[in-house]
Amino acid sequence: MTAPEARWERRLEKLWASFDDHEPDDFLRRIETLAAELPPGDAVALYELASAHDALDREEEAAALYRRSLAADPPGGRRRRAVIQLASTLRNLGRVEESITLLTAERETHSDELDDAVTAFLSLALVDAGREREAAALALTALVPHLPEYRRSLTHYARALTAGERT
Repeated sequence: MTAPEARWERRLEKLWASFDDHEPDDFLRRIETLAAELPPGDAVALYELASAHDALDREEEAAALYRRSLAADPPGGRRRRAVIQLASTLRNLGRVEESITLLTAERETHSDELDDAVTAFLSLALVDAGREREAAALALTALVPHLPEYRRSLTHYARALTAGERT
């Protein structure tokens, strides 16, 4: 990352940290000002604009911006965050099956520190789709590696949930 990019990222981070200190329109204007410093159609700028709209409950606008950001291929963790946030936004808009499709595909792409977030949002979408047992099994499976004990039994119970067995 170049020095100007690092300075831009620090300013962005500072703005997000002060989110609650701004009126919605003021916050959005500030994000738009920062985004305008990047080239038109920049994936990072589009992602940050989408995130701002999302945080302000402007989900239709957010969804369109997330899609544009993903089409422009945001670098690093922003790509995966854009998928997670788009899927969450779609779920909130009632497009649950699309959310499930995105997150299911994302689970198969690669593994990183956001794996559990992908699984958590997929679990929420599955609940909204009426697939509660599958959602619980996924959530338990994501939790297992973080437990000091009971890993074997909880893994068994999670499998039983999706097999329709009594736990």
